[in-house]
Amino acid sequence: MRPGPRRSISQADIVDAAFELLEQKGMAAVSVRGVAASLGLTPTAMYTYFPSKNALLRAMVEQLLSTIDLAAASDADVAWRDRVHALAAALLDRLAEHSGSLVLVTSGPLDGKHALGLNEALISGFAGDGMPHAEAARAAVAVRAYVLGVAALEAAERAGRETPDDSVSETLWSDAAAFPLTEATTDAPGDGFAWGLDRLLDGFGRRAA
Repeated sequence: MRPGPRRSISQADIVDAAFELLEQKGMAAVSVRGVAASLGLTPTAMYTYFPSKNALLRAMVEQLLSTIDLAAASDADVAWRDRVHALAAALLDRLAEHSGSLVLVTSGPLDGKHALGLNEALISGFAGDGMPHAEAARAAVAVRAYVLGVAALEAAERAGRETPDDSVSETLWSDAAAFPLTEATTDAPGDGFAWGLDRLLDGFGRRAA
């Protein structure tokens, strides 16, 4: 029996395939040729959907950010700190969902529709507290940088749990007495992410006042 016609490929199919490669083989595997091969396409055919690798990466970033609820975070009836917390937590959650997402979101300028929408919502949150727009924009950058930093630390911790090196763990444990403050606070209670963000927002709030 002759095989039926091959189903058509959409841009969404290509982005999904790129994310599969990202999860399975890492960022280095996400190339026009690599994605094309995974879908049974030629590189030339891929260029009809995305003219460059950068265009593909930007589409992946946009998909990553597309599920963040910007409408709820832009509600003027919600306190500005709560709005910023909601956006920061949503971004952190999205970055945690995909291995390699940190490399992805730092692969180029965040200038797509969803990326700019996230930035707009952050600026709106700070401006709602009376902060001038120029300072609100800088505050938005600071919050994004804080979230990326926390996401990087959490990703490193997850990687350590998934591939533990017993020899390294034993060495660190034997030296624990040399770092008493670190040892005493290893299991400090509370949400460190929210605590740190609150301290950041405290500074912005005082400056706005």
